[in-house]
Amino acid sequence: MIRRTLSGFLMSFLLTNLPGPAVATEATTPLMNQQFAQGLDDLARELRDWIGRWGDYLGAGGLKSEDRPLISIMLRNRERLELSAAQVKSLEQLQNDFQKESIRKDADLRVAEMDLKGLTEAQKVNMPKVEAKVREIERHRADLRIARIRVIEKAKDQLNAEQRKKLQELLTEPQFSGVRP
Repeated sequence: MIRRTLSGFLMSFLLTNLPGPAVATEATTPLMNQQFAQGLDDLARELRDWIGRWGDYLGAGGLKSEDRPLISIMLRNRERLELSAAQVKSLEQLQNDFQKESIRKDADLRVAEMDLKGLTEAQKVNMPKVEAKVREIERHRADLRIARIRVIEKAKDQLNAEQRKKLQELLTEPQFSGVRP
C-alpha cells in the first residue's frame, strides 16, 4: 500500500512538473534536462531511503525476513507467547540497544553517502578514493545487517522451546507472512 501511494505521488509529481513547450534556446535545454534528471535521481534516492526507514518501522511487505521487526512482534504478542516480565525486559533492552546502534550506523552511512556524492561531483574524479568510499558504504550496510541478525538471534535465545513453537505458529498467520524467526 505504501508503494502504491508513493508511486501515485511520484507519478502526479512528474505529470504536474514536466516542462511545457520549449521556449528556451537549444543551449539551455540540455542543462535544464540534466538538472531535471539529477533532481529526479535525488528524489528517487530520498524516497528509497524514506520507504526503507518506514518499512523497517512498520514491518511493511518487501522486507527481507531478517529485516522484519521480530522483536516488536514478540513484544506485541507477549501474552500469546506467555513471556515472563524478565523476558519482556530483556527483549525491550535488546530492541532499545539495537535502535541506538542502528541510528548511529545509519548516520555513518548517510555521511559516507554525502562524501561519495562530493567525490563524484569533482571535475576529475579520484577513482581510488571513490572506490574506497563505496567499499566503506557497503561495509556500513553489511555491519547494520549483521547487527540486526545478531539481535534477532539474541531475542530468540530468550525464548524457551514452547515459546519458540508458539512464535513459529504466530508467524504462519497471514499478517506475518514472510516473517521468519
